[in-house]
Amino acid sequence: DVLLEGIPDEAPGPEARYETKEAIALAFIVGLQHLPPQQRAVLVLRDVLGYRSGEVAEMLDTSEASVNSLLRRARAAFESRLPATGRERAPLPNSKLEREIVGRFAETVENGDVQGMVALLTDDAWLTMPPLPHAYKGRNAIDAFLRGAEERRGAPLRLVPTRANTQPAFGCYLSVPQTDVARAYALFVLTLEGDQISAITWFADSSVFPQFGLPRMLR
Repeated sequence: DVLLEGIPDEAPGPEARYETKEAIALAFIVGLQHLPPQQRAVLVLRDVLGYRSGEVAEMLDTSEASVNSLLRRARAAFESRLPATGRERAPLPNSKLEREIVGRFAETVENGDVQGMVALLTDDAWLTMPPLPHAYKGRNAIDAFLRGAEERRGAPLRLVPTRANTQPAFGCYLSVPQTDVARAYALFVLTLEGDQISAITWFADSSVFPQFGLPRMLR
């Protein structure tokens, strides 16, 4: 964003920056995308990079009172999208439990089993579609959306596993009628909680597939 241009990089060295980036959950990135630009800039500068309100005000050419007001609104909006406290931890990457959950999810998607897919979700799960503003919270809302999407597609998806920001993910492919070819359709990223799925992040931009080692077509 232009609001963050020109800010000096006073962070630690490249190794530490890489570890920090890898530690940021994808849910945090998605949450930021729902904030207005000024609120997003203030939240990152204050709560992520640790600048004081006066410093942020100078960077953004505004008053300290305005920065504090933007920060309060940003925190409130951002926290409303975060999972409730007291959550179970996600299973370890590539653990038996993670493989079981992810395997069940893939099976339900490829079989067009929306009911089975929704049964894997927490009661207050989120489905988001960044950068689009669409967001669905709770099993009922997600169930209705997935059934509509399934009906519009007219065919189940084929899935290829990958990982995104340390989280389990799938490249999803839609079969081309009367052919053996399936074209890139969407990237699904799963956020796990215990033995359930607490969030599905649906990226409809298939141009990102090569970045995850995914082909553009399946045969």
